[in-house]
Amino acid sequence: MTVTGLISGDFTEQSEPFGLFGAWLKEAEASEINDPSAVALASVDEHGLPNVRMVLLKGYDERGFVFYTNFESQKGTEILGQKKAAMCFHWKSLRRQVRLRGEVEVVSNEEADAYYASRPRGSRIGAWASKQSRPLEGRFALEKSVAEYTARYPIGDIPRPPHWSGFRIKPLTIEFWHDRPFRLHDRVEFRRETPDGAWEKVRMYP
Repeated sequence: MTVTGLISGDFTEQSEPFGLFGAWLKEAEASEINDPSAVALASVDEHGLPNVRMVLLKGYDERGFVFYTNFESQKGTEILGQKKAAMCFHWKSLRRQVRLRGEVEVVSNEEADAYYASRPRGSRIGAWASKQSRPLEGRFALEKSVAEYTARYPIGDIPRPPHWSGFRIKPLTIEFWHDRPFRLHDRVEFRRETPDGAWEKVRMYP
């Protein structure tokens, strides 16, 4: 698939979503000033109330879209509890949006270990030091925790915390939206009944 020409609207002719997403992400990497992989992640708590926050996409393929987090955080516990989530990418420079939602699985230990090992040393220490989403009595407490884990792992390997890993959203729907004049936008949704099912493509009213 070539990237050239997708802006003109011919993306509506594509038959599957992952190649199209890759083309759009590649263009966003060239045009967005900050974090083209930034994505709004939505989850639902045990009371049915939604939560949304920004995370960074760390990988995608035909299996789904991957990000990493502390499983004891608010988003971690919500996703583990419901095993469902949604994402929304918005690339303002390209006037494009991609939304997806589906079931969630935990990535393999091998995947999590490989990504964790690729992170800067300070980020690996931070994964141990931060009790993410829980009350913090003061900045000093966080700095003290960082110092304690820095002393615990002064050199060499820093093991991945058991509560830190990744999630993969296996989309059941992926919607591509492109701004057009007079709010007559191009909007195409790919949908399937199961994470392993065949895609159906539907063009939507804007």
